[in-house]
Amino acid sequence: MKWTDDRSENVDDRRGSGGGGGAIVGGGLGTLIIAAIIFFLGGDPSSLLSSGGGSSTPTEQRELNANELKIREFVEMVTAENEQTWTKIFAENGMQYRPAIVVLFESTTQSGCGTAEAAMGPFYCPADQKVYMDMSFFKELQQRFGAQVTEFSIAYVMAHEMGHHVQTLLGTTQKVDALRRSGRYSEADLNRVSVATELQADFYAGVWAKQTDSREHILEPGDIESAIEAAEAVGDDNIQKRSQGYVNQESFTHGSSAQRKEWFMKGYNTGDIKQGDTFNQLLR
Repeated sequence: MKWTDDRSENVDDRRGSGGGGGAIVGGGLGTLIIAAIIFFLGGDPSSLLSSGGGSSTPTEQRELNANELKIREFVEMVTAENEQTWTKIFAENGMQYRPAIVVLFESTTQSGCGTAEAAMGPFYCPADQKVYMDMSFFKELQQRFGAQVTEFSIAYVMAHEMGHHVQTLLGTTQKVDALRRSGRYSEADLNRVSVATELQADFYAGVWAKQTDSREHILEPGDIESAIEAAEAVGDDNIQKRSQGYVNQESFTHGSSAQRKEWFMKGYNTGDIKQGDTFNQLLR
């Protein structure tokens, strides 16, 4: 992935500072991994999703090293490219984009959705409209799920979480929340809505990749493939096979590996935000 000269001021780096609502949306990759494993082993993942998974000892204050500072610079760059792309898309559709804050943390921190912990992976909190990222997640993605971690696969994960922010700005998040709170739908129905929500965030990530590359030429050979590999690695079917040895499609909450690839690529191939109706009447 080629770097640009753009940097965003909307990055809150809490690493080295000693650590440290609503419903977490799109613990898109990391939360799914940990919560699914707990569930399939017979535990209750609700405490992880609501409070961050239990007690944690804050890290001591320290200076960030050169590699960590470079990571911050990279996140600032990707955040800036998300802001520019979505500002343009929203303006073209007669709307105004409001940037999200990206929070970098280690171990634990506080979010508008409760305690954020490293085990939860990257997630978006609609209550404070911030994306929370502990970069150790990407080591987990590579070591436990076999995905090659590249700069662009990290950018894809960020773009997925920014996709949830777009959903909040467009009112989709609020519709999904109202549907969940209504009590009129079965668990299977709610799982289908969850899958649609996550696949749309993958679609938006693809739209971002297409439009940002058209403007800045950021993509290098293998970048799109690395994003697809990351998406496929955390498909519900892949996680279930690894954790329980079989697949139960009715319990999917994020979509299969094939679906995640399909919707990311649809976003990338079309570059058109209007082509991303993953819900297919579910919210109407």
